[in-house]
Amino acid sequence: MKKTLQLIYCFMAMVILNQNIIGQTSSVYLDMSIYLKFADSDTIYPSSEQIEILKKVMPKEAFQPASKISDRAYWNNIGQTKSGKDYLIKANALLDIKPEVPISDSIYRLANREGNRGIYKPKYYRTMDRLEHFILAECLEDQGRFLTQIKNYSNAILNMKSWLHPNHDDENNGVLEGRRVSIDLGARKFGSVLALANYLLEDKLPKELKEEINGQLQKRITDSYLHSTKYLDENNKWIKSTSNWNSVCTSGAILATITNSKSYDDRLAVVGSALNSMNHYLSGFGEDGYCSEGLGYWGYGFGHYLYLAQILYDFTEGRIDLFAFNNAEKMKNVGNFPQSFEIQNGTCAPFADGVSSISSKGSNFANVLSANYYGAIIPTEIRMEEAAEQLIAWQHPKMFEVSNNSMISEMPDHTYFNDFGMVISRGKQETPFSIAVKAGHNAENHNHSDVSTYEIFLDTDMITGDIGAPSYRAGAFSPDNKARSSWGHPVPLINNKLQSNGIEFKGIITETEFTEVMDKVVMNILPAYELPMLQTLTRTITNDKSGVGTIIIEDQFNATGPISFGSSIMTLNSYKIVDDTTVILESENYKVKAKIKSEGFTFKIKDEVVPVKHLREGAPAYRIGIDADKQVKEGKLTITYTPL
Repeated sequence: MKKTLQLIYCFMAMVILNQNIIGQTSSVYLDMSIYLKFADSDTIYPSSEQIEILKKVMPKEAFQPASKISDRAYWNNIGQTKSGKDYLIKANALLDIKPEVPISDSIYRLANREGNRGIYKPKYYRTMDRLEHFILAECLEDQGRFLTQIKNYSNAILNMKSWLHPNHDDENNGVLEGRRVSIDLGARKFGSVLALANYLLEDKLPKELKEEINGQLQKRITDSYLHSTKYLDENNKWIKSTSNWNSVCTSGAILATITNSKSYDDRLAVVGSALNSMNHYLSGFGEDGYCSEGLGYWGYGFGHYLYLAQILYDFTEGRIDLFAFNNAEKMKNVGNFPQSFEIQNGTCAPFADGVSSISSKGSNFANVLSANYYGAIIPTEIRMEEAAEQLIAWQHPKMFEVSNNSMISEMPDHTYFNDFGMVISRGKQETPFSIAVKAGHNAENHNHSDVSTYEIFLDTDMITGDIGAPSYRAGAFSPDNKARSSWGHPVPLINNKLQSNGIEFKGIITETEFTEVMDKVVMNILPAYELPMLQTLTRTITNDKSGVGTIIIEDQFNATGPISFGSSIMTLNSYKIVDDTTVILESENYKVKAKIKSEGFTFKIKDEVVPVKHLREGAPAYRIGIDADKQVKEGKLTITYTPL
């Protein structure tokens, strides 16, 4: 039966792919839904049916990321543009700086052991950034001034024993010591930069260097990637993930291979694998576009997805369309996520490993392409971090035209991402008092075991709630890190037991009410805990938008026997415990009163410093614990927040 269905789908695919060829009235294209039906569930590598489909849409030639240096008409024209001139100015400023790689084995091992990114990561990315600038500057100028440094930098990278971030190697430094090969966020970029140099500069590079680049790209990128797509080995576990790693590493592996590889079969296989792999990546977004990784990783991960989409679109002359993929409406929602996720005045919830504000730094490539393909707000500036992005911008200048007017759309009173159970309730006061709250589940990317966590903002000040992510260093991802557990979040703590991890441990929004003056969300958070004696556990969030605003967090529980119950107020701000039921939270610009009330028990307040020294939102953070002074079978705890 399965074979019969496959034959039917294959016939349908061939009909679609060959339609109108006789009349030559429309383009051949790949139907993504049909393509994905042929995927092998056990691997990422394309099935034989998928390979046949790809042959209809993939060119025989390798990908041309831009015109080669010998096309002087093209590069001279780019050189006359403002961006071309600016690029050359920056490259000139970097010309005398030596490469900062390879780092020593001892530094690599230390970074692997301690997770200290500061002792290597800036060196890696400064080296890659300079080499990119030298490559494109030489193409712009064609005077040979950058060639010596291009050769120096290329050889330095080729001499690295490992292209990985050291903390991404295994604890025995298997990649450094040559026992295995792996691709990570660093390796994919080292490979991409070398591939661009090899292609764009033609015979400007010595034959021996070009051959060495070819050989190392084949081993470190193409062979490693394809082996993992076939066998799902330990080397590239990200290949089936829903995190930013998948899109970022995939985009680099595909660019390096379709540009560098002389094998048509390899180029077919990597593109076919990428389509299957991106199906996994996109499954991490809600149908409503929600990105559980947060806004920063939306820009990084989805930006590289869009970059992959653009190069495949250009490579196949539109025959492979990842912009629509197999669900155009969902893709539009994902592209507009930043607009929907904003709370107010450029702020957002730092759930998981997210950020609390919309950044004006780093690449906004994802925003630019989302404006073009999904109707998102057109940026007022262009910021790029990689040569691959710059090459796309030079080839599609209309796409990268900025808006002269800052487009400020009226924020809706609320946003409800019902796929993941996340609500933003926006106050409409002159100084808006708003809350974001998340049900979610405890197997999300960058999971913090934080079902029912929330964040409260007064204007642009983050007042209380989620304290955000630990800084990425040794211990940041440890299950014992208290900022990555429910202890470090404003959620119930019952019988001194934390929430459990897994997709089945979740919150369920059971009721919502959204009006002009009041928003209310009720969620069942009982499934987040493994506590058989607990019969009900409900959190109700109310945002009363009248006056200066009032936000109420109410937890109600019922159990078969007496239990200990507690919760907390989490903050990065200074505070004062005024009395047994009142805490004043003081941010940079505002004060907010937290009034605590209980039913069925009395409670004690105990504050302590969160024992995590390095937080992305800035340390120290504080946990103001609220604990029942006796065990009870049922009760209610209410925290009412009011601006002063």
